This record gives sequence, structure tokens and C-alpha cells, in this order.
Amino acid sequence: MAKRKTQKKTIEQSTSINSLDYLTPRQIVEELDKYVIGQNAAKKAVAIALRNRWRRQQVKGSMRDEIMPNNIIMIGPTGVGKTEIARRLAKLSGAPFLKVEATKFTEVGYVGRDVESIIRDLADISVAIVRSEKTAEVKREVTKSVEKKLLDILLPALKRGPSFDTTSDEEIAENKLQREILLSQLRVGELDTRMIEIDVEVDTMPSMHIMGPFNLEEMGIDIKEMFGNSIPKKNKRRKMTVVEAREILETEETEKVIDHEKAVNEAISRCESSGIVFLDEIDKVTSKSSDSSSQSVSREGVQRDLLPIVEGSTVNTKYGPVKTDHILFIASGAFHVSKPSDLIPELQGRFPIRVELKNLTEEDFVKILTIPENALIKQYQALLESEEITITFSEDAIKKIASIAAQVNEEVENIGARRLHTILTALLDDIMFDAPDKLEDKIIEITEQRVGDKLNSIVKNVDLSKFIL
Repeated sequence: MAKRKTQKKTIEQSTSINSLDYLTPRQIVEELDKYVIGQNAAKKAVAIALRNRWRRQQVKGSMRDEIMPNNIIMIGPTGVGKTEIARRLAKLSGAPFLKVEATKFTEVGYVGRDVESIIRDLADISVAIVRSEKTAEVKREVTKSVEKKLLDILLPALKRGPSFDTTSDEEIAENKLQREILLSQLRVGELDTRMIEIDVEVDTMPSMHIMGPFNLEEMGIDIKEMFGNSIPKKNKRRKMTVVEAREILETEETEKVIDHEKAVNEAISRCESSGIVFLDEIDKVTSKSSDSSSQSVSREGVQRDLLPIVEGSTVNTKYGPVKTDHILFIASGAFHVSKPSDLIPELQGRFPIRVELKNLTEEDFVKILTIPENALIKQYQALLESEEITITFSEDAIKKIASIAAQVNEEVENIGARRLHTILTALLDDIMFDAPDKLEDKIIEITEQRVGDKLNSIVKNVDLSKFIL
């Protein structure tokens, strides 16, 4: 029993891909259940895909490189949880995660970017994650060093000098005592507003703009990396508060302590072995998503551009080459006017797992409002707590809100759980507006009648609900 409790606690605290050895597919689904209602088939598929990444790491020899990720296509209307499942999966595993819309690449030369920029962006995210982790590891060491620097600025230490130095032992002892007092004040923030002067490194490298159709960074070229080390840096003395100086000094000390080359290598390795790319609106780049023949050709071109990345290739980034062979790709789309088989055959073959997400029911809406850890009602309760207002929702009120959401989705446009956002906004707008200065009642109960009085007139007028809900 004690072992189970320890394991459960570790699961809740962990966000690292390295600790997936104890996250079974069943446990992954249990974690996803905390944030996403229903859609068990999709949860099961992504849980297996995530566990398979750990399983692959355990394989010895050349077989490891032969095991490819089972990329997934999620089929379902907007607002049913496709993006949330992928996002929570990445957060749970601590993996680099990037969400992109396939439609952004339908135009040739879109903002000077190509589909390879997906991998470059993923590499940036991976490097940021690893640097954040390394910063946390050296936090104590950096804090200690910065405190000493700030203390030396506020009150330099007295030391015994040459034989003719007249500094007495009492003066040295008094100085040491004062420094200890200042250090304790520094740690509790009492000196945050005091003004001091520090030397700040100034970037002397001139800005460079190279004319052309491509951004050098997009091509994996880092100008600062190429020329930055050859240009000497200058220090400039600046006056600022202690809290501002602490932030600058912490950044400088962290840069000195962290092994950046090692961090980048780890980030690239993590990007290659555990990165997740979520390709949203993949159905919009199928040939049948448009009647225009020219647009159809353009969309098929995007699919062919995506193919090498999904299939496995090497993309140059400013950190070095990144292999995409083992990056997990999760595509999603509503597929209202097209179907997955409308994708080019080569791309279809790279997404062997297909799961269909169901439309949300009124019962699902009730659960979405109350069960998840980030449920909408809990969010509004937390917001109003900042104004010292307690708001509660009766069970009948929650059912009424869910009923209205289902009705409007059916009559106007089905946008899934996102409808709950618009309905709650319309329901609580007066309370949110008056909360700071007009509301005398600090305890508010939302009843079924209150919901009906506020929203029934809007719901009955279909034209009005199109604009408001």
C-alpha cells in the first residue's frame, strides 16, 4: 500500500519524459481524465503512443532505430478535445510540444517560412525547456553568488590589509555583523527598492538586415553565434533598484554556470526522441477542401512538403541538424467536406492510427463544467475570489447552462465545449463588471431561474444568439 501511495505521488509531481517508466497507458488515461471529458478512444491511442516512446528507449541494438512512431489522426468537430488531449499529453510527459495549423502553409512563401520551420520551432521549444530545467538546477548556487555580489555593492567587506593598515578587529567584526543584517534584509525583500549601481554587459553587435526571400534564422543560421564571440562586449554602469539588479545578475550568473553546449545537445536529443507536433486542420489541405483547382494543387503541394518531415528527414536548425524520424506527429481535422483518404496516399501511410472523437452531449457539458481540475466554473470562482466574492452554482443551474449550450450548438453552429465559454461570459458579465465596486453581497448563488432570466431571451432569438452566444 505504501509503495502505491509513493508511486501515485511521484506521478502527480513528475513532468519529465525520463520518468515514463512507471506511467502505464492506463495511468496516462487517468491523468488525461482530469482535464478532458470522454473521448476514451483518442485517449487510449495517445497513451499507447506515449508509452511506446519509452518502450523504444529500452530496446537494445540497431532495432531501436527501426521502430517508428505510430502517428495519429484525430477526426472530430471543433471543441471536442482534440487539441487539449495532445497539449495535456505533452505537459504530462514534459516533451517539447508544438501546435501548428496546416492552413498556414497553404500559401506559397507564407511569411517567408516553409514547413521545415515546424521543426525549427520545436527545437527552440526543446532548448527553452532544457535551459529552464538547468536554470532550476543551479538556482541555489546562482542565488548565493548574486547575494554576495549585491552585498559587496551595498556594503563592501572590510579585510585586513598590509601591515600599515589601521583597520581594527572591532571594525572588521562590526562590518561583518552589518553585512549579516543586510543579507537577512536582502533575502526578505526589504532592500528591493534601494538604488544601486552595477556594471551591465551591452551588446555591441550591430543589427543586420539581409535582403532576400528567406530569414537566415529560418534557414538554421544564427548570426550572433557566428560573429558574436569575435566582437568584444562592453560594460556600462547603470543605476537601478536592487530587485532589478538581482534579475540581471541572476541571468548573467546562470549563463556562466550552465554548460550551454551540453544543454543544447540534450535539447536536440529530446526533440528528436520525444518531440510532439500537433498538425491542426489537416483536412483543410486535402484536394477536396476547395473547389478551386489552383488551390487544390497548392494544398496537395503542402502535403508533399510535409511528407519528408513526417516520413523522417534531417532539418538544419541554428542549434544543429535535427532528425525527425522519431518525432510523434498528431494530426487533427473535422473532415466535414473531406475524409482522411483524400490525403495523398504517401501521407496517409504515415498516419496509421485513426481515432474518431464524438460530439459532446448535454451530459458531457455538465461534466466539463464541474469535473476537470481546470473546469470553467472553478476558473470563474477563482477569479471572483480575488475580489473576495464567493460564487456558487446550483446543480439545476449547471444543468440549465449545459442544456442551453447543447441547444445553441444544435441550432446555430456546433463549436463543442467552446460554447460554454460564451454562455458563461454572457451569464456572468454583470457580476464580473460590478464586482470591484458595486456588489455588496459577497456570496452569490447562481440558480436555474437566474440562468433562465439572463439567457432565455437570447436563446429564443436565433439571430441574436448567433451574435451573442
